[in-house]
Amino acid sequence: MTAAALFAGTPEGFERASRADLDRARAAVARLQAMPASLASLAAWDEATGAIADASARASLLRSVHPDAAMREAGERCEQESEALSSELGLDPSIYRPLSQVDAAGEDEATRWYLFRVLRDFRRAGVDKDDATRARVRALQEELVKIGQEFQRNIRDDVRSVQVTQEELEGLPADYRAAHAAGVITTDYPDFVPFMTYARSSAARQRLWKVNRQRAHPRNLEVLDRMLGRRFELAQLLGYSSWAAYITEDKMIGSEKAAAEFIEKISDAAGPRAGRDYEILLARKQQDEPGAVRVESWDAEALKERVRAEQFGFDAQSVRPYFDFARVQQGIFDTTARMFGVQYRRCEAPVWHPDVSAWEVVEEGRVLGRFFLDLYPREGKYKHAAQFTLASGKAGGALPEAALVCNFPRAPALLEHSEVVTYFHEFGHLLHHLFGGHTRWAGLSGVRTEWDFVEAPSQMLEEWCWDAGVLQRFALHQETGQPIPAELVARMRAAEEFGKGLKVRQQMFYAATSLRFHDRDPAGLDTTALAGELQEKYTPFRKVAEAYFQESFGHLEGYSAIYYTYMWSLVIAKDLFEVFREGGVMNPEIARRYRKSVLEPGGGRPAGELVKAFLGRETKFEAFKGWMEAG
Repeated sequence: MTAAALFAGTPEGFERASRADLDRARAAVARLQAMPASLASLAAWDEATGAIADASARASLLRSVHPDAAMREAGERCEQESEALSSELGLDPSIYRPLSQVDAAGEDEATRWYLFRVLRDFRRAGVDKDDATRARVRALQEELVKIGQEFQRNIRDDVRSVQVTQEELEGLPADYRAAHAAGVITTDYPDFVPFMTYARSSAARQRLWKVNRQRAHPRNLEVLDRMLGRRFELAQLLGYSSWAAYITEDKMIGSEKAAAEFIEKISDAAGPRAGRDYEILLARKQQDEPGAVRVESWDAEALKERVRAEQFGFDAQSVRPYFDFARVQQGIFDTTARMFGVQYRRCEAPVWHPDVSAWEVVEEGRVLGRFFLDLYPREGKYKHAAQFTLASGKAGGALPEAALVCNFPRAPALLEHSEVVTYFHEFGHLLHHLFGGHTRWAGLSGVRTEWDFVEAPSQMLEEWCWDAGVLQRFALHQETGQPIPAELVARMRAAEEFGKGLKVRQQMFYAATSLRFHDRDPAGLDTTALAGELQEKYTPFRKVAEAYFQESFGHLEGYSAIYYTYMWSLVIAKDLFEVFREGGVMNPEIARRYRKSVLEPGGGRPAGELVKAFLGRETKFEAFKGWMEAG
């Protein structure tokens, strides 16, 4: 039975299964406490934490995607119970003491690294604090789980819309206009992104942009204040000056100061290009509005599209007929199957919605893992794109399982190229989870590397979306059946270079917001004012009254202070891709070496060593800098 089978049952059945896993974890801990300190102690701890982690991950997915509100609520309760047990055990000195006495000197590198991480995580959790402090730490951790769920629920459930006229649909593709004949445009991705890109009416774009920036308002204003306050209190109890100082300590970047310096380094590198990009957008706007003195946030994407069409000879709508949804999905399967020597096959499994499909990854007749595709928007569903864990996987044990949760236009549909990039990106996470799901220790399985490396494999796989040879295998015109011309791909790439500076600076706005919300005592902090200040520092777009970006910035719940990790990972991804660029993107020998060096170890080595094993050297900034300056 797959882990997802529980999603097809009842709330009571899901809760029983979740609590059974937590009981299994308690039993493993009881064995640990009763045995002499040895490697068997670490194995018992791995069994306990693996059971808790998988129970929590399943519950997180359930609350994010299930169409039944009662099941979503069961998921919230089970996640709370799982995280409460995790906090309880992580603060228990009677568990830490025997583990601290385990001698792993003669063991393999992954085991030594795992033990180091386990002991470090106990200390960072506060296991060495007095009883009263540990009790407060535990209460805060449990409260933060509930606050995070509330924050995400408010975003998920608040879908807003605007009414537009037929004239205000001018510029949109014919299939979009036909699907929106009633003139209702929602803030869901398949509505929002094309409208902001193609709609000619600035007034209509402004209305949609503004309601999008009001999602979860005003509820999440207070929820965010509580989240920041509890995180700061927790960091202080654990001996750190701020939550940012605490959360960056065990990442590749190492410190809050280094994260702030990295944000400025990237911002400086992108600054000149962003300035040129903005001046081009303003000049284009002035062609239509001679008196215009600024570009507004809701104009940026539409103006970029006009510039790309007029100055680079590329209209994004011209490639949509090549990206039929079903062919894109098959193209992702075929591309990665050729690279890594695997196959994908449909399998029968209980699912939580008729839209969801189940799949297996097979290598030489052996099933490596399972995954589920939940790709279309619906009421009550998570609004972004992400991979969710269902089961971690372990050598000789359970197979890794995961779900890809996205919000693409419902098939049959034509995708934007940006949506093709998103699909490749998320599939990169999936492969990392599945290929890395056969480690000796469940606690090292899959994507359990340092958090600021997690995005690198998925960002690198995006590069295949820009290769003409790769695209021509599946990007066939819906009417003629002809593959996308290499010349059109070249123009698409050249056009994509425009606006890159603005895009990077926008990412640094997000990263700075994430970090700066958490680098201080938040008492009295006006998050709306600070977000507006940071927007004007890192981007050329002015802050707008009655816009509350931070309330629907879902990464503040999961990533907290470390949104910088996306750009940190991108620097690494650009460096990793240089090997493929030089040796061939479909070179199976390079792909297999990459799989063995970077993906299969999961979190079994420090991320810097994974990179070095593939590159033969430390990662460098030059590849990113070259990409930033190209075009």
